Amino acid sequence: MKPALVTVRLRLRPVTPADVDDLHGLELDSRVMRYLNGGQPTPREVPPGNATLYRMPRGLEDDVWSALRLDDGQFMGWFALDVSAGGVGHLGYRLKHEAWGQGYGFEGAAALVEHGFRGLDLSAIHADTMAVNHGSRRIMEKLGMTLLRRYREACNDPIPGSEEGEVEYRITRQAWLARAG
Repeated sequence: MKPALVTVRLRLRPVTPADVDDLHGLELDSRVMRYLNGGQPTPREVPPGNATLYRMPRGLEDDVWSALRLDDGQFMGWFALDVSAGGVGHLGYRLKHEAWGQGYGFEGAAALVEHGFRGLDLSAIHADTMAVNHGSRRIMEKLGMTLLRRYREACNDPIPGSEEGEVEYRITRQAWLARAG
């Protein structure tokens, strides 16, 4: 079982099916979903074969952590670190709108990056977002990630901002160790 991670203000623990209401609640907030699907709420049960470009955790995923505020246990969002072949991780996160701009995104993401490099011995960690998602990009840059590439996703139903494309950021283990000391 993967460990819980504790930061100054958050406890990240593996998701469970008991988290499904909180996880789905994020997907009902148009502000949270703005850069994922244009702000549309998602159904609780995803129809089979419905491929999406964004993660929709339901509490059974082994690479997703619920982020709970330490002082009161309130659900703040989730963080994910998907590990692929070759020892490369892919970072993702989604936070309640009320948590934006308070440093929770950076705090939780930094804990997973540290876990990825110290605990999992990853060689690199990547993260993607829409080019216009400046808040998410700031988190990636604050983590020490550098812009790897800009690209466009094929999309039959473009959302506002998709004309600017997507961005992929990366930090290598070596670069992270140089920053972390």
